[in-house]
Amino acid sequence: MRQTEIVLHGHRMSYRVAGDPALPVILLIHGITSSGATWDPVIPGLAEHAHVIAPDLLGHGDSDKPRADYSLGSFASSVRDLLEHLGHEHVNVVGHSLGGGVAMQFAYQYYEFCDRLALVSSGGLGREVSVALRAATMPGAEFVLPVIAHSRVRDAGVAVFRLLGRLPMRPGASMTEVARGYGSLAESTARTAFVHTLRSVVEPGGQRVHAGDLLYLGEGRPTLIVWGARDTVIPVAHAYEAQQSIQGSLLEIFERSGHFPHMDEPTRFVRVMRHFLESTEPVPMDRAQRRSQMTRRSEALRQQREQDEAAALAATEQAGLVQDQEAPAIEGRQAGRLDAESKDATGCADEAPDDVVASGEDEPATRTHRR
Repeated sequence: MRQTEIVLHGHRMSYRVAGDPALPVILLIHGITSSGATWDPVIPGLAEHAHVIAPDLLGHGDSDKPRADYSLGSFASSVRDLLEHLGHEHVNVVGHSLGGGVAMQFAYQYYEFCDRLALVSSGGLGREVSVALRAATMPGAEFVLPVIAHSRVRDAGVAVFRLLGRLPMRPGASMTEVARGYGSLAESTARTAFVHTLRSVVEPGGQRVHAGDLLYLGEGRPTLIVWGARDTVIPVAHAYEAQQSIQGSLLEIFERSGHFPHMDEPTRFVRVMRHFLESTEPVPMDRAQRRSQMTRRSEALRQQREQDEAAALAATEQAGLVQDQEAPAIEGRQAGRLDAESKDATGCADEAPDDVVASGEDEPATRTHRR
C-alpha cells in the first residue's frame, strides 16, 4: 500500500492505493472527521483480490481543506473525477457513515461507474443520529469546537485512553477512531470543513438527507449492507429498514462491532467483502434502463395515488351514507324528547294549586291565600 496525491481543480487530494490495477477496483469512502486511514486494517486483505483506492475527501485527512462545497453531490463529483484521472470506468463502491451517503449519491449520479455498492454503517438511511453530531450543527458550534478540541483537552483524552489501554477491558477500535477524529478538529480549516460538511447532512433534529425516495434506482445492482450491532452513532435499525427498501440486498450484522465494523472486525469484513464480490455479478446500467425504472416508478406512484384517493372518497361517501341512515332515528329521538317535554308542561298546568282562584275570565287572575 502506498499513499500519494493528485491535484484536482486546483485542490490537492490524497489517496491510498494498493493491489494489482488489472483486478476489479474497490473504492473506499470514509466518514466525517475520518480519512483513508480508517481503511488501513482492511486494505491489505482486500488488495489480495482487488485494486483498492481509498481517498481522503476534501476537508479531511491530508487533502486540502478549502472554503468549498462540502455537499454529498460535490464529494461524489470529486471521487468521480479522481477515477477519471486514474483511468477507471467501473468500480465497486464501499462507503462508511458519511461515505455511505457519498457512495449512494455517486451511484445515483454516475450509475454507469458503479458495478456494486456496499454501505457500512451508512448515513442517509434514516432520521436518527447521535446527540453529539446533532449538537455540533447548532448555531455557535463553530465557536465551541476550538475550546473542546484544544490541545490540552485532547492531550487529557489521550492520557485517559492510555490508562484504559492498561486495563483488561481496552477501548475498542470504534471508540479509538472516534477519539482520533475528534482530535483532528484542532486544526481550524478542518473544523470549518467539518461544520460545513455536517450541516449539509445533519440538523439539530437528526439527519436531514434521506435516500429512501431513490433507492429503487439501485434495483438489480448488487448491494451489501454491513452494520455494527453496537453502533451508537447511527442505530442498527437503519440496516434492517434499508434491506427491506433495497430489493435483493444482502445484510451482514457484526455483533461485536460499533460504528466502525471494518476496524472492529477487519478479518471478517475482508471475508464478507470478498464473498460479496465473488458471489455477485455486476448488472450494466445505462440511460435506457434508468429511464425505464423512473417510468415504472412514476406509474406505480400514480396508480397508488389514485387508489388512495378512491379509498378516501369511498370512506367519505360511506360516512355520509351512515349519517343519512341515522338521521331519521336521531330526528325521532329528538321528536320524542320534545313530546315528553310538552306533556310534562301540560301536566304541570293541569295540576294548579287549590289555593289559586280565578277572579274572572276577562280579568287578570288573582290569588287568594288561605290562612
